[in-house]
Amino acid sequence: MEIDARSLSRDESYKLLSGAIVPRPIAWVCSGVEAGRINLAPFSTFTFVSSMPPTVGFNCDKRDGEQKDTSRYINESREFVVNIADESLLEALHLSSERHPPNVSEVELLGLKTVASSKIRTPRLSDAPISMECQLVQVLNFGSTGSEFFVGEVLAFHIRDDIYCNGRIDSRRLRPICRLGGPNYASLGEIIAMRPVRG
Repeated sequence: MEIDARSLSRDESYKLLSGAIVPRPIAWVCSGVEAGRINLAPFSTFTFVSSMPPTVGFNCDKRDGEQKDTSRYINESREFVVNIADESLLEALHLSSERHPPNVSEVELLGLKTVASSKIRTPRLSDAPISMECQLVQVLNFGSTGSEFFVGEVLAFHIRDDIYCNGRIDSRRLRPICRLGGPNYASLGEIIAMRPVRG
């Protein structure tokens, strides 16, 4: 089957992309600096951009032509926290994608706990096995939908002790969540170790 990509609607294109590009890591982003108004939302268009300095990026679409709370808060404060959830946090992660008025904090609504960050004003999730405090570097705009790709330099990593070993993160112990198409998620599954190659 061949599909002319330019003939697709936004929803049709999204369904194909989100079903084809799998599994995807999830950035669980805290934004905002006001106590009681910390925004929390998951984004599965997420990757690391550079290792020196450590830099990550995620895409945030507009909703009905309006900026999402995450976009507005990051553009105002120039900072955010990327949390990485494990399987124990799946339900909260999924529910945090539900739409709420700007004055509703998903963190409070879901009964999640935060702790102060060390380098920025935005707090991080205390139960997340990994959190990255980020300073906004750049916002890139793409497409006709108003997509914004946020690029942030990681100023501090917070890693749970039991998953950190000799400068690396043990993925088996992390047990990360990955996103599939639709309201579907997956766990890491079998890890296949190959012989290292020279890059």
